[in-house]
Amino acid sequence: MLTKVNPYKNSDLGKKEQVTQMFDTISKEYDGLNRVISFGIDIKWRNNVVDIIKKQQPKSILDIATGTGDLAINLAQTSAEKIIGLDISPGMLNVGKQKVKDKKLDNRIDMIIGDSENMPFEDNTFDAITVAFGVRNFETLNNGLKEILRVLKPGGTFVILETSVPTKFPFKQGYKVYSKYILPTIGKLFSKDKTAYKYLSESASVFPYGEALNNILRNIGFINVQDKPQTFGVATIYIASKS
Repeated sequence: MLTKVNPYKNSDLGKKEQVTQMFDTISKEYDGLNRVISFGIDIKWRNNVVDIIKKQQPKSILDIATGTGDLAINLAQTSAEKIIGLDISPGMLNVGKQKVKDKKLDNRIDMIIGDSENMPFEDNTFDAITVAFGVRNFETLNNGLKEILRVLKPGGTFVILETSVPTKFPFKQGYKVYSKYILPTIGKLFSKDKTAYKYLSESASVFPYGEALNNILRNIGFINVQDKPQTFGVATIYIASKS
């Protein structure tokens, strides 16, 4: 059973609305703080995702929870003719749209607002689907994954990049100290939303990873599921496909 973590514990809003509000608030500072809290390693992780997708030579890619568009923009290195970045936060999308425009990728990348658990696409639409640091923000994980399976073409590739918890000493102990104390402190010092990075830390610590998430993907109906831990297990890339 998944433990549900919401950004604002005293809010009457549901998780989906709270997540939207949180990311709208931190949208302009999100990229800079991401580089700081990950020491820039998140760039390498995204590049690893791009390398996996490149091998599939997809014509169409959907990047869910695209945020400010970092992964969607990197996916322009693939052979895809059309890339769609989907996100629930207008604030994050506005930042992403400007980045896409600055890089002159408007003709290949569309940034659209949408709910990952109720997507405006027909069945079997995309050759590849990616989600970077977004699945733990789904209000209902199973619903989001079922939607992804629905819009993925048979034989298509699904790749998740998500934080995970290292299992070996001393990385496990170091990660716990960093995520519980240091990351929230950085967020308090530099973010407009003082609870946002506390939520991001808490949600990462209770979200299933490794074989636990592999099994969830299999139960949804994905096949050829595998995971590739990154940087001592601080993050993990999950790869799956549709029969």
